[in-house]
Parts: sequence; structure tokens; C-alpha cells
Amino acid sequence: MQDFLKATKFLLLDLASSLLFFITFLLTHNSVLSVGLGTAFGLIQIVIQLGRGRPVHMMEWLSLFLVIIAGSATIFTNDPRFVLLKPSVVYAIVGVAMLKAGWMLRYLPAPARTVAPDIAIATGYAWATLMFATAVVNGLVAVTCDLPTWALVMLVFGIVSKAAVFIAGFVAIRLTTVRRIRSMRAAGALHVAID
Repeated sequence: MQDFLKATKFLLLDLASSLLFFITFLLTHNSVLSVGLGTAFGLIQIVIQLGRGRPVHMMEWLSLFLVIIAGSATIFTNDPRFVLLKPSVVYAIVGVAMLKAGWMLRYLPAPARTVAPDIAIATGYAWATLMFATAVVNGLVAVTCDLPTWALVMLVFGIVSKAAVFIAGFVAIRLTTVRRIRSMRAAGALHVAID
């Protein structure tokens, strides 16, 4: 769980400028202010990291780039759908990253990594599929619905779909790990304690 929280923290930091841009836009409906704050925050974040000698990760550059591009398009066209389409790009990129087999293994306890890596890999692909599906749903809703409808649909869909994949993946990995370890213990082939 600690690794999961750490990964979530890094993802939120990577997307901080986009999140600030999005929240400011939802609260004020002011494209210029939203773009300015999101861009300034992203630049400050990058300057601080460079000043500390830390690497600036691809997602941070991407988030800043997307704020500038989507925000500029929104300002020039006076159409907030550019802002609403930006999460589709982020979801698609995260989905591509999740296509790497075994990305979930580092977040699992040792027994699960040892005896159920195949289930973890399948669960990782389920997460990638969800990210691609979310990108498509976001795009369709952004193009066909107004801002309040988009916000409601994406909030509900986002929470429900991610909770479903998380719970299903957790249960599948846990049950498979327990079943396989019990089977191995019965055969006298393994001496691993399960938490």
C-alpha cells in the first residue's frame, strides 16, 4: 500500500500544473487566468527541481506542454472543449505506459510477486485497457456534452471504473496467491507465510 501511495503522489506531482489549470478553469471559467496559473505553476515546479538537481520527468514536461497547448487553443477559439479533451491525451499516455508487462509487480508483496506474476500482468493489462477506455469516454463526452455534464459523467465513471478494476485485480491476485501457496505448501514445496 505504501508503494501505491508513493506512486499516486508522484503522479499527482507530475500532473500538478494540469490539475491547477483544470480546477481554476472549473471555478472561474476564465481561460486566460487558468492558462497563466497552470503554466506558471508548471514552470516554477520545473525550475525548483532543476535548482535542486533533480531530474524533470517526462510526465511533468508533458503536463506543462498540454496546459500550454490546450489552454492556448481554448483562449484563441473560446472553446473549453480543448481543455476537456486534454485528459484523454493523458489517459492514453498512461495506458501506453501500462502496456509494459509486469509494471504492477513492484507494488505487490513478495509472495504475490513470486507465485502470481501472471495474474499481476493480466491485471496490469486490465488497467491499461481502462485507461484507453477512459480516454475514449472522456473524448466522446467532451465533444457531445456541456461542461457540467462532462464533469459529472467523468467523476462517476472515473470513480466507479477505477474502483471496479482495483477491487477485481486485488481479489484476483489475492485469491490466486493464497490458493497457489496453499497448494505448494500441501505439496511441501514452499515455506512462505501469508500476511
